[in-house]
Amino acid sequence: MNDKPHRISRRSFIKSAGAAGIGSALAPLVGHKQARAATPAEATDITAVPTRPFGRSGIHVPILSLGGMFDIPSNQTMLKQAIRWGVTYWDTAHTYSGGHSEEGIGQYFKNYPDHREKIFLVTKSKPGSHRQMSKNLTTSLKRMNTDHIDLFFAHGVRDADTMDSGMREWAAEQKAEGKIRLFGFSTHSNMEQCLLDAARLDWIDGIMMTYNFRLMHEEKMKTAVKACVDAGIGLTAMKTQGGGTVDTKTSRELKLAGRFVKKGFTDKQAKLKAVWENPQISALCSQMPTMSILMANIAAAVDRTMLTDNDRQHLDRYARETFSHYCAGCTQICQSTIAENVPVGDVMRYLMYARSYGDVNDARRRFAAIPDALRKKMTRANYAAAEARCPRQLPIARLMIEALEDLA
Repeated sequence: MNDKPHRISRRSFIKSAGAAGIGSALAPLVGHKQARAATPAEATDITAVPTRPFGRSGIHVPILSLGGMFDIPSNQTMLKQAIRWGVTYWDTAHTYSGGHSEEGIGQYFKNYPDHREKIFLVTKSKPGSHRQMSKNLTTSLKRMNTDHIDLFFAHGVRDADTMDSGMREWAAEQKAEGKIRLFGFSTHSNMEQCLLDAARLDWIDGIMMTYNFRLMHEEKMKTAVKACVDAGIGLTAMKTQGGGTVDTKTSRELKLAGRFVKKGFTDKQAKLKAVWENPQISALCSQMPTMSILMANIAAAVDRTMLTDNDRQHLDRYARETFSHYCAGCTQICQSTIAENVPVGDVMRYLMYARSYGDVNDARRRFAAIPDALRKKMTRANYAAAEARCPRQLPIARLMIEALEDLA
């Protein structure tokens, strides 16, 4: 990978973005007297996307990562533009889009082989048997037309005990063979404890975790993040919009986010910038399936305007007011109370994909993977104890029924 930041002039960015449809991409960002905040930086020569060190690796990565959970084979032009604008941290997984995500990246590298060295390439595999992980890694390398992965994650870890001596040996073997450069894990559930436990190890290079304006100010999360940074672990934030089962039909979010629009930000951009303001986070991963979303996120990334204390207070107020609408992934609290072992955390995440990301098809595909017998148990499980223990007071029973209705 080329660690030098990619530079592009503001004029070139506007010209290129215009050709791709800047009217739709930056419409919320320009045309207002105070809209300078979210336009590309005004210097004549700028770094398209700033970079930060990734833990102790010695590698600098762009603060904006391209999440690959979309139709990459049909969006090859967007990948080329992403590189041009400095979005050279690409994240995918063995299972994304049934393997088509990795195949799409491989298609791109086949057409532009010299671009491989520019990309910090990340993929993931479920932490099953070491034999299966090796098989998945081999498949990923073949799909993506590459001989190595820059960062390989054990995907969806809920307990850092998964990172045992056997996993350490497996990672060391893959590094020795040149198949991976760095190793770590991703986590959607029990993130804080996973981070704290990983910080006590000396062989985890990177972690991707759910992290957003709702979670970043909680003391346990702050402590966990600091522990990882002190241990030299590079951190990538995901689920940065603080989605979940928020009722998007209400005007609450629009009312509270309106102040950011007046400053030139959209509410989504403001939430990204809230995460970037923590220098301990190396990058955030955002699913950007369209050129307009890519450009809007880049516009927020290159802008040097920081959120004011008043802005942060409003984000915090919104987080508190919608406290009971967001699953924070602390599934060890609720799932242990349900005799049927219903996967509450997974279902909440699938609802988030459908309702917050608008990715209903993927949410339904994931929900369909839950065994029929377990889905039947969802209808008759007693969620009273889980709701009583939920720190965020989610109406778990109602949401599980809604998942059955909306995603089945």
